[in-house]
Amino acid sequence: MAQASTPLNATVQQVTQRIRERSAERRALYEERMADQHQRGVHRAELSCGNLAHGFAACGAEDKDSLKLMNSANLGIISSYNDMLSAHQPLETFPETIKAAARAMGSTAQFAGGVPAMCDGVTQGQPGMELSLFSRDVIAMATAVGLSHNMFDAALYLGVCDKIVPGLFIAAARFGHLPAMFVPAGPMPSGLPNKEKARIRQLFAEGKASREDLLEAESASYHSPGTCTFYGTANSNQLMMEMMGLHLPGTSFVNPGTEMREALTRFATEQAVRNTEPGGDYRPFYKQIDERAIVNAVVGLLASGGSTNHTMHLVAMAAAAGITLTWDDFTELSAVTPSLMQVYPNGQADINHFQAAGGMAYLIRELLGAGLIHGDIPTVFGTDMTAYTREPFLEDGQLVWREGPQESLDTEVLRGVAEPFAPTGGLTVLDGNLGRGVIKVSAVAEEHRVVEAPVKLFEDQNEMKAAFEAGELDRDVIAVVRFQGPKANGMPELHKLTPYLGVLQDRGYQVALVTDGRMSGASGKVPAAIHMSPEALDGGPLAKLRDGDVVRLDANAGTLEARVDAHVWADRAQYVAELDHYHVGLGRELFAGFRHLAMRGEEGAGVFGGFEADDLARQAGQIHDEDA
Repeated sequence: MAQASTPLNATVQQVTQRIRERSAERRALYEERMADQHQRGVHRAELSCGNLAHGFAACGAEDKDSLKLMNSANLGIISSYNDMLSAHQPLETFPETIKAAARAMGSTAQFAGGVPAMCDGVTQGQPGMELSLFSRDVIAMATAVGLSHNMFDAALYLGVCDKIVPGLFIAAARFGHLPAMFVPAGPMPSGLPNKEKARIRQLFAEGKASREDLLEAESASYHSPGTCTFYGTANSNQLMMEMMGLHLPGTSFVNPGTEMREALTRFATEQAVRNTEPGGDYRPFYKQIDERAIVNAVVGLLASGGSTNHTMHLVAMAAAAGITLTWDDFTELSAVTPSLMQVYPNGQADINHFQAAGGMAYLIRELLGAGLIHGDIPTVFGTDMTAYTREPFLEDGQLVWREGPQESLDTEVLRGVAEPFAPTGGLTVLDGNLGRGVIKVSAVAEEHRVVEAPVKLFEDQNEMKAAFEAGELDRDVIAVVRFQGPKANGMPELHKLTPYLGVLQDRGYQVALVTDGRMSGASGKVPAAIHMSPEALDGGPLAKLRDGDVVRLDANAGTLEARVDAHVWADRAQYVAELDHYHVGLGRELFAGFRHLAMRGEEGAGVFGGFEADDLARQAGQIHDEDA
């Protein structure tokens, strides 16, 4: 059993301390601002009678009576519900459950606002995918609009998938004077086995399976309400929220529509009331989430083989809380974090198999026991992280938490630190004359981690598909898909390319992908250097490449180099792409300002700037308003 007194791993301690020191000034300014907002009033007591009357005009008599009293809590509900997307459809019934649970506590809850929730699975390979990454920042802004009415003592954030949870987190940080409770919906039950799904996709890419065969396989995989069951960004979100103590223990991967799921939502409401000032145990977000919680999220991501998208999302999330996180922090933590999970695309199991094998309780127990995460952080559960080795059960309809498994129930899916799948987290930074990027190698076989080959350049993923179908890629090749960064076209995921590259690898060729775009949480067996920074449109060296240049990608050494004479490389002009046709249609023209403001992938690819860091730089005269 993990003990709270386990010494912290030296590297984890050093990285945490380095983040703390690096962030000291901006974090202090952030905390000062949150404390000031708290002093100005965090709820409806600050509103005039006219303001307040508008705020509860639509409520029933019982809620109005409670809202007139300033000693009861009022919870704001922010939800990403829509009934098209499987992960968010279960959230339809959550507000009524929350309102009833709040009333039973003598408090109230109001639906403060909805936020957009798009699905990368629907938009994958389509023009709409170019809005995907920016939707994170739209969600943060929409959340701020919902909470701006200042009617609330705490907020419940209902979200699951890719950009939704990071966007909600960014907003929660900027409303850090409010206690925050993140409430998930859970994964759908298991469908078609992942190995079979991957087989059909690859057959279709080779023209050996029909579109009808492919649709049947996909429909059997994604078949009911709930999150997709592979371990991509959506399920990585849930794991990280629990690693930071923003979820109740054991709530991340309970299936929707179950008695347990509803009981956890009720308890989350009750606990949110307890965490308010009127509830007597005020736990604001800004006092809960600090550099220790962020490090816990990074370690959890690495130990589980989670989504590469979070090398950007976590940087942006940390920044919103006044914390400077870098890619080098990821690399250093990855070197000491063992790989403890194998869930598709890192293995054939799905997230339900992980839950059955021991789930979050076992994973956290192992990480605590090895001193790899901070056990002393405050949590929404009212405890520190040592309580998260427990899992929920129903006894006579009431929730109780018991200690989770001491041993993994399936070592093909989940292992302890004594016998990991790999000694490291499988994520590293690549650096060289092509810039900096990240690579996830947890699903890449050792023999494929070093690739040296001529490049084939593309500016559109459909161009690569056409080249594959024409047989132009039947050779050792590094496919470079450039001008895919946030300034160029919003930084879409390029997951559509995985089957083609996988076929080439299976044919015995050395293949890799290099891109300033994203490869999603489903990046797999083909080595992919992604999020290349600076991007090609922003002076990045990818724009210097020419077809046939030899590039060496060495995931073991952490290098990515164009094998071009240094003098030739220095003198070579940057290629300028014509991108106007990417900027109109399906609403893309509405995001021109976002493309202009977007920061580099290594900086989180956000449009908000560096928050307190920018303010401090202005005070020091390092930047001017026209540069921001």
